[in-house]
Amino acid sequence: MHHDILDVIQNIQDLYENNSSLAVLKDFERVLDQMDMYVYENWEDGELAYGPKVDRHWITAGFMWEHNKMPNPVAAKRLTELGCKVTYQKSHLVEPRKIRTQEDMRPNSKKGKLDRKPIWIVEITMPKKVAFDVYKGYMDKMKNEHKEQGKPTDAGAAQGGPAAPTAPAAPGGAPAAGAPAGAPGGAPGAPA
Repeated sequence: MHHDILDVIQNIQDLYENNSSLAVLKDFERVLDQMDMYVYENWEDGELAYGPKVDRHWITAGFMWEHNKMPNPVAAKRLTELGCKVTYQKSHLVEPRKIRTQEDMRPNSKKGKLDRKPIWIVEITMPKKVAFDVYKGYMDKMKNEHKEQGKPTDAGAAQGGPAAPTAPAAPGGAPAAGAPAGAPGGAPGAPA
């Protein structure tokens, strides 16, 4: 089996035109990142070859590496422990040769000859639930960080500086005097 560089380019172009496929691919990559796949040799050098293909319970994507940069197969164990299926396959990428001399051109054409470049294809089939769970954990973490950043802290007082000013809440949870309309009790203008 071989892969054509034009198919790879078309797949990437389709991704950018389809927001839902791009979102699925981002969720897919988030799982790889959470599983620390990129600390293993050559994993960070992979390029999308095809996918993501979304089925009822699975998401499948194939990534390619140069033949001499095979990604470390030990890393795949991290994914299989999550229920993913990982296959390694030798393949070829068909791509046009850069034209430097007349010898590099196809007969009766102004296009470069096609070369078969050996590559590794790693196909990862991931349960949708895994991608969703990691996405949910990521969103929960982002919400918690956002809440923590929005709250006034007493860190300044602990370091000898002034603490963030707070206005006392009026009885019944109404905004304190001087607080913007619609603001909850607490610091004026602070997020809920």
